[in-house]
Amino acid sequence: MSLGVSTSLPRVVLVTRPTMLESMVERYGTRGQVEFVLRQRGQTVGLLEDAHQKQMHALAEVTGKLPPDQRRSHIERSDLPQFLFAPDDVVVVVGQDGLVANVAKYLQGQRVLGVNPDPETYDGVLCRLRVEQTRQAIAWAAGNPGGSARAFEIQSRTMAEARRDDGLRLLALNEIFMGHRSHQSARYVLLAGDRRERQSSSGLICATGTGATGWARSITMQRNMDHSLPAPSDDQLAWFVREPFPSVSTGISLDFGSVDKSERLEVISEMGEGGTLFADGIEQDSMEFLGPQKVTISVADERLELVIPQVAAS
Repeated sequence: MSLGVSTSLPRVVLVTRPTMLESMVERYGTRGQVEFVLRQRGQTVGLLEDAHQKQMHALAEVTGKLPPDQRRSHIERSDLPQFLFAPDDVVVVVGQDGLVANVAKYLQGQRVLGVNPDPETYDGVLCRLRVEQTRQAIAWAAGNPGGSARAFEIQSRTMAEARRDDGLRLLALNEIFMGHRSHQSARYVLLAGDRRERQSSSGLICATGTGATGWARSITMQRNMDHSLPAPSDDQLAWFVREPFPSVSTGISLDFGSVDKSERLEVISEMGEGGTLFADGIEQDSMEFLGPQKVTISVADERLELVIPQVAAS
């Protein structure tokens, strides 16, 4: 069936975030003031302008490839907590990889297309689609593949969940951080399997296979660890304690480990103030974690259903 028959297609939800130039104009009032501020710092607005134009061009190209009567919505990242996604929405993220992680925690199995507006600048680990692939990819994701039946595939990526003992929860595509919001020493009791230890550290990271290419990878490289990290689709999390401190009351024997689908990592807070949990490196996406609250970190039931170009068999 042709992509032009838009009544057969579910709604397309375009998701973007403000460019750095837009954010700075909002902060300083005018483009001229932004130029002045940058000039005072020995910088120019050129790089910001270039990135802005590439983003606007990509968004215009993606939008232009949709039929005129295609049902669509365009939302910013700040709209995500209030936006109601339909079960059959096709979600098109135009921007950097981090925006896909922002979107993932608000979905319930909807297919996601990550479109890279600037492949020369952004790695495109999650935003793997080129602008010119968008039309075919949307049709494929909506169940109308036409001649592109074998051009794309679904990569189902594992997510992590942190559930506090009062029922509040966080979802993360990359990792969950537990610690003190000022990054001073966090005090807590860690329970991993049948092992239990009171610790004082710079916090704990629990990463998915997607996050294994970021913060978790940095930790393993820094420690020169020969430790296998999970793949993005593995039902497994890897956890690391940052700079555990040995004392008469705290230990360092529980330093890192893994959690599979049937396991849980539990943490009991001993922080009187400042304790926090946040997801995917966004401190605003957080929940308070004060003693004697307990949090359970595990593989989430939710997964990111990411549409990617199919890799040709060698």
